[in-house]
Amino acid sequence: MDTLENARKLFLVYSKSEPAVRKSAPFAQGVKGPSFVLPWSHYLILMRIDSPAERSFYEIEAYRQQWNKRELRRQVASSLYERLAMSRDKEAVMRMAKEGMTVEKSSDILRDPVVLEFCGLRPDESYYESDLESALIDKLQPFLLELGKGFLFEARQKRFTFNEKHFFVDLVLYNRLLQCYVLIDLKVDDLTHQDLGQMQMYVNYYDRYVKQDFERPTIGILLCKQKDDALVELTLPEDANIYAQQYALCLPDKTLLQEKMKEWIDEYELTTTNLQFGEA
Repeated sequence: MDTLENARKLFLVYSKSEPAVRKSAPFAQGVKGPSFVLPWSHYLILMRIDSPAERSFYEIEAYRQQWNKRELRRQVASSLYERLAMSRDKEAVMRMAKEGMTVEKSSDILRDPVVLEFCGLRPDESYYESDLESALIDKLQPFLLELGKGFLFEARQKRFTFNEKHFFVDLVLYNRLLQCYVLIDLKVDDLTHQDLGQMQMYVNYYDRYVKQDFERPTIGILLCKQKDDALVELTLPEDANIYAQQYALCLPDKTLLQEKMKEWIDEYELTTTNLQFGEA
């Protein structure tokens, strides 16, 4: 009976809109109605997503990234769509629903927050940066999946020497889609301007002494408990390729994120309307 009810619900959901990913095989041509490419277990998760745009995004990403049922469920539960949308403008959000996640520039890899619930660290317990680093290395595969498309791991505590002084970058990654290094520094205390200045130095070193001519500029990410956008804006130049990203050790409240996203879109539309009237 459950299977029949689920089949009915699937029909009702997809009778209103075509699947975001369709079969292109010859035997599927000429078949009336929607054709599906993902396993049945995936659609049991997707059809419970009310927003067509959000459902389309997860459907595209599940197909492209070959997510299994467990990974798809985790991405939905961690509100990946809302977290990506919060760091993009409205046009980019609409594009996500049609094309999935695209990685063309450094800001495309940002999400707010970065969810690290798989680390096994409790948000109400004290821990050091080395504990967080070790937990991420132990769970490297889910960490790279959480960061997004195209990430490759190179080193932890990567040492470089300048003016006879040794410096260590917590994590060095490479993004093959952007063709650039991504340096990550972990912060469990409040973000300071010294932290930002240190990351700027790391990025400058990689751009000047490590990066090849064909590669894009290095990206620096400070992964911190609480980010401070005002401090980042005041400390760094506008064209700095450095970002402070907040992380969370537990899954975010999806309803709260959806409310924040709606407020953000309403504010964006109001600002756009006011600008249009101002130009008229």
